[in-house]
Amino acid sequence: MMSTPDEQVYVEDWTAYPMREPLISKVVVDICSGGGETLSKASTILEQLTNQTPVQSRARQTVREFGIRKNEAIAVRVTLRHKKAEEFLIKALKAKENVLLIKNWDLDGNFAFGIGEHIDIPGVKYDPQLGIQGMNITVCIERPGFRVKRRRRRRNKIPYRHRLTPEESMVFVKNKFEIEILEKLRERTYLF
Repeated sequence: MMSTPDEQVYVEDWTAYPMREPLISKVVVDICSGGGETLSKASTILEQLTNQTPVQSRARQTVREFGIRKNEAIAVRVTLRHKKAEEFLIKALKAKENVLLIKNWDLDGNFAFGIGEHIDIPGVKYDPQLGIQGMNITVCIERPGFRVKRRRRRRNKIPYRHRLTPEESMVFVKNKFEIEILEKLRERTYLF
């Protein structure tokens, strides 16, 4: 289990300065199935999981080996925010047995992970007409005030002292969702 030496320092900093406490900006769930009938099945699965209508992602270029043409729909995705994002993330982390790896985090404090089969998510039943689909889940974490770098008028840079580090993001996620963060995956023992 990964433990950060500055974990208590981060928590004290957040209580002293509430604007420095991280928050979940958005959760993006996508299923890349390559197009055709499987894409419509993936769209149905995402709609059932998130109660939102998915958006199609299109191919940027033609890849002959995979049989993909430019501008062909190859994936579906949904962006969740606020309460919906947190509720879905709790279910998705249970599918991963509340264990994530350090390598899931990027340098900006965001993290991503994959789920091999959507039926691993609690409360989802197998439907033979839809089949089994895997999905990627990307979580964007930021501090309050990050809108300054995205807004249209008076856009500005975020100073380094207000940017989020991966270590601080790990402490936030560990405390909020009570997950375990490991350096490498544990070896499984199978009893037959």
